[in-house]
Amino acid sequence: MKAVCATDLSAASEATIESETCLECLGRVGVDEMHLVTVIPSNVHAGMPGMDFEGRRQRALERYRGVIESAGFDVETHVVRGTPHRRITGIATTVGAGITIVGSRGKSPLENRVIGSTARNLARTTETPLLVNRIEREAENPDVVREHLFQRMLYATDFSENADRAFEAFSYLRHATRETTLIHVETPKDPGLREGENPENRLGELAAQLEEWGIETRTELRRGDPADEILGAETTYEPTAILVGSRGHSRLRRLLLGSVSEDIVARADSNVLLIPPSRTA
Repeated sequence: MKAVCATDLSAASEATIESETCLECLGRVGVDEMHLVTVIPSNVHAGMPGMDFEGRRQRALERYRGVIESAGFDVETHVVRGTPHRRITGIATTVGAGITIVGSRGKSPLENRVIGSTARNLARTTETPLLVNRIEREAENPDVVREHLFQRMLYATDFSENADRAFEAFSYLRHATRETTLIHVETPKDPGLREGENPENRLGELAAQLEEWGIETRTELRRGDPADEILGAETTYEPTAILVGSRGHSRLRRLLLGSVSEDIVARADSNVLLIPPSRTA
């Protein structure tokens, strides 16, 4: 599997690259080729005196290449210009990546209301599974918050088609996952449940499939606001990653705040693995 790892060359974005445990986890789920991408924003001009932006970034990526190659991965580097989330998404599509990785320190409650971070924009527009690797928020030399990326999973489902698509990620995650909590938050209208269908039974069916793969599994049914309840379960079970499906990506949707998946990307303390709709959907 090919992975695109986006970096702005900051200390925070180096954390995943420098974590042997994170790289080992990626290898266990099938990643064998890494594409390192750094984007020079469009408003940074090449002609600014004394500023060799491309050269400096390429040299930095070459240092990262050595670390990742020594961990057993094939590595390609990309220094590009443009809008970060658009260029990252474009490269992931071009190379046929199976996952895109971006580091995020998370946001304060006030900052969560602001659109613009690369992680949040990628959450809205990505066409490949997106791993938001959570980095320590205020440390001078930050480290990843959860090194074992997929060891303890929290999978949230509304039983919709795209939630089912997210569950399919366990086909490769199971090689790195030891335990999983399956959670469904009941709302007045559950889009994926037929009338009279029992959500506990549906969770039980999913749990049985994971247990066949040797993954220790628990289920939990909650009521309330989906994002709040999923994040409440995160506090209870302290997963290394939350697995969730996103909705569609119409132009109108990209302008809207408040989707469950975006709330989780912005507010979770754990890593988040976001699975987008099928490209053919």
